[in-house]
Amino acid sequence: MAGTPPVTRPGKVARSLATALPLPAGAGMARMLVERNYRSFRRSWTIIVSGFFEPVFYLFSMGVGIGALVGDVDAGGRTVPYAVFVAPALLAASAMNGAVFDSTTNVFFKLKYAKLYDSVLATPLGPRDVAVGEISWALLRGLVYSGAFLVVAALAGAVEGWEAVLAVPAASLIGWAFASVGMATTTYMRSWADFDYVQLAILPMFLFSATFYPLSTYPTALQWLVQATPLYHGVAMVRDLMLGQVGAGMLVHVAYLTAMGVVGTMWTGRRIERLLLR
Repeated sequence: MAGTPPVTRPGKVARSLATALPLPAGAGMARMLVERNYRSFRRSWTIIVSGFFEPVFYLFSMGVGIGALVGDVDAGGRTVPYAVFVAPALLAASAMNGAVFDSTTNVFFKLKYAKLYDSVLATPLGPRDVAVGEISWALLRGLVYSGAFLVVAALAGAVEGWEAVLAVPAASLIGWAFASVGMATTTYMRSWADFDYVQLAILPMFLFSATFYPLSTYPTALQWLVQATPLYHGVAMVRDLMLGQVGAGMLVHVAYLTAMGVVGTMWTGRRIERLLLR
């Protein structure tokens, strides 16, 4: 009937989510790879769920346990309970961990052992579609982790206002930034032993990006180094959103992570194209 809008089929969760992602122009075919990953991982959902528990354990051990000893903390001129201070940082770290894990070890296995991408090239998808598709899937994984963590934090009393929901789209930006750079570095990996370098980069950021204590506690000479790390910008952005301290300074965090995502996506696209078409 003329004028009747088309009927969409339900159940296309991954495709619908991929449509809303900030993908580069011309990357529509990459959504097919996102849906393929969704269909594959829904049979091994326990693997994905397992990665969610680490920040939750940190929340209860650091935020609730140590928080009882620490008391209130100054967060940008506002005094809040320690659990409320640390929860945004753990949410940002959760998005980072989910995105990095999927864009490194999983991509490495598909690239070096399963040879999945060689088969993908037999379809209408190209190397750049592979790059964008895998980055998008890793972004979704980080987004799921952060969204689930936000629910747990709210139940634990570490969320004070409705503004905390804004941290979920912020987590997607964090996931994009880390997933793109993570996948780019994976293309240089020669063996599983090389992933020790990934952990060597992720762990210090997790511990020292103003995650568990304010930036002011660092020596002045080290504050600039902390502020140069990408997770610090993610932590600061999510913390400001969850505490309702939105200001012009947040644009710096958004610009930093956006630039990281753009550069990482372009870098990954070129590397995948070079590896698969050589």
